[in-house]
Amino acid sequence: MDDLLKTLSALELALHHPGSTLTFREFDALLHPDFHEVGKSGQAYSRAEVLNFLSLHPGPMPTAAHDLQVSLLTPGCALLTYRSVHLDTPEPLHVLRSSVWQMHEGHWRLRYHQGTVAFC
Repeated sequence: MDDLLKTLSALELALHHPGSTLTFREFDALLHPDFHEVGKSGQAYSRAEVLNFLSLHPGPMPTAAHDLQVSLLTPGCALLTYRSVHLDTPEPLHVLRSSVWQMHEGHWRLRYHQGTVAFC
C-alpha cells in the first residue's frame, strides 16, 4: 500500500503544477476520459473545463498538501484523500480533498476529484 500511496501522491501533486511539472499533453493524459470534478465552491466542472482552466494557469499553484492517505477500493481503483492549504488568500484556506484514481489502459488516471472547504 505504501507504493500505491507514493505513486498516486506523486501524480496528484504533479497536477498542482500545470505547465511546470507537467506539460498540457501529460496533464491531459492523466485525466480519465470520464473525469469530472466538484470544486471547493461546490461548482461541478467537466474534463474540458478543467483542462481549459489549467491551460490558462501554466505555473505552480500556491498550494501545499499534507496528510495524504490511500484506500484501495477495488483492484485498479483507489481513493486518495488529503488536506490542502491555499497560500494565495489573505487567510490560508484549508480544503479537504478526495480523488478517485482508476487504472485505465495500463496507467493510473484521475477519474473524479472533489474539494470541500474545511473550517479548521
